[in-house]
Amino acid sequence: MRHLKIILLIFYSQLFFAQNINSYYPLRKVEIGDFLTDKNDTIKNCFLGYRVYGKVNEDSSNIIFFPTWLAGSSENIGTLLSKYSFIDTNKFLIISIDALGNGYSSSPSNTKNFPLITFNDMTRAYYKALSEKLKISNLYAIVGGSMGGMTAFNFAVNYPDFAKKIVSYVSSPQLTSYDLLWTNYQISLIEYLISIDAEKRKIKAFSDIIVALIARTPAYINQTISLSDFQNYFNKFYKEPDSIYTLENYLCQLKAVISFNISKDFNNDLIQAANAVKSKFLIIVSETDMMVNPENAKRFAEMINSELVVLKNNCGHLAVNCEIDKVREIINNFLSSD
Repeated sequence: MRHLKIILLIFYSQLFFAQNINSYYPLRKVEIGDFLTDKNDTIKNCFLGYRVYGKVNEDSSNIIFFPTWLAGSSENIGTLLSKYSFIDTNKFLIISIDALGNGYSSSPSNTKNFPLITFNDMTRAYYKALSEKLKISNLYAIVGGSMGGMTAFNFAVNYPDFAKKIVSYVSSPQLTSYDLLWTNYQISLIEYLISIDAEKRKIKAFSDIIVALIARTPAYINQTISLSDFQNYFNKFYKEPDSIYTLENYLCQLKAVISFNISKDFNNDLIQAANAVKSKFLIIVSETDMMVNPENAKRFAEMINSELVVLKNNCGHLAVNCEIDKVREIINNFLSSD
């Protein structure tokens, strides 16, 4: 009976922790002052939201930066860490910072006259917060998925001495024409619908349907959404827009993403960009990814002699979710190795 009580205590403690991790690790704010963008606009009183998970060791050599994905937040990162033990928080301190434009950091929804920003602006804001305000001179690692993985690639060439290791999953160092096709189409559709005063709920629904079409594969949709349940599935797209991650915030981040290209300052040559990399890399891609085409990431992995993992399930851009145990083990082994 005593052993049963201990087991139940552990179980309920873990359950409570998973449900309340972001209450224990509250959203904080780091102010980086007036921030000059690449286009010479100023974000007045610029700030970034962030959360910290785990504990720092004596010499601060265990710090991992986990940037957010498109439409993601530091709270989402916390859920990933607690629900799936994605990174060992007993071994590492994870700092997750909300990207510009996600509603928790300076964004169109909370900042008057918020300007058009580039992906490089996002990266520079992250770096300024980490190095100047949080006083972190170097990181043990950067781990990022999708847009967060693009941030990791950007850090690798723009601040090559800042992180010892980098993990980028379902991401790319350079967008392909197909990636630019769907992103530019979404931007054009959203801007047109806004111009004719379409209902925001419907605009967001159309946008989310486009994402659903490319985030998963046809095989995955056919297997998981039965014909009898399709109408219920489809109706769920027509929900009220998020009050924090607004349509304007999504448009802001989407426009930043289409400016992403780590070879831009290297004569648009990925090989030259690869030569700037000093961090040890782990690159994980999905063979069926239609949202971020994996080909440039695979090429880049060869250029920098990175460990490369190719997931071959039918889950598309969300392939990591479908093989979470496998991916978690690969990432933690990489982070724990010399």
